[in-house]
Amino acid sequence: MSKDPTAEIGEGDHKPLIVMEDEEIHLEYYPEDWLAFFVFWGLGAIVFLQFFTRYVLNDSLAWTEEIARYALMWLTFIGAAVVARKNLHISVEVVLHYLPKFPARLLLAIVDTIKLLFMGLLAYFSLMIVERMQWQRMVIIDLPMSIVYGGVALGCFIMLIRQVVIFFRNARDGWRKAQESIGEGLIIE
Repeated sequence: MSKDPTAEIGEGDHKPLIVMEDEEIHLEYYPEDWLAFFVFWGLGAIVFLQFFTRYVLNDSLAWTEEIARYALMWLTFIGAAVVARKNLHISVEVVLHYLPKFPARLLLAIVDTIKLLFMGLLAYFSLMIVERMQWQRMVIIDLPMSIVYGGVALGCFIMLIRQVVIFFRNARDGWRKAQESIGEGLIIE
């Protein structure tokens, strides 16, 4: 069988409008992916349990609302770490499209430095919050609130580690690949 799907068409036949080819997909899973996966499905199970006990049994479990709220906080910051690893946090790139190569790379270096400093401060402040919340207790469950904010700190530290990796990878090649990847998939006319 030929690789080209249009090669099998005779002279009187029409060419297909759409030609599809399968691409090889390589999936990588990192610890934050698995953690977000389990927190997400745990959150889903807790919310379902809350719905079931409230509307089917007419006797709601008090702890489900509190744990769901805290699991959502964990999921937010662990998810932010996943996004930081992929370098997909929201950004405005329109200026980079119109700058020459050197100024665009310089601007990308400045942005990476600011992101690195911001995530470092975020990790530091999240650690301070965990330390201060060790004496405060959860409302329904008698556990310290530092457990809840520990998930926030974990997400912030993973974001910091991923940003350090991105920064040094971009610095090693002089922000060339970062500058070339700006606007991938976009068509600007």
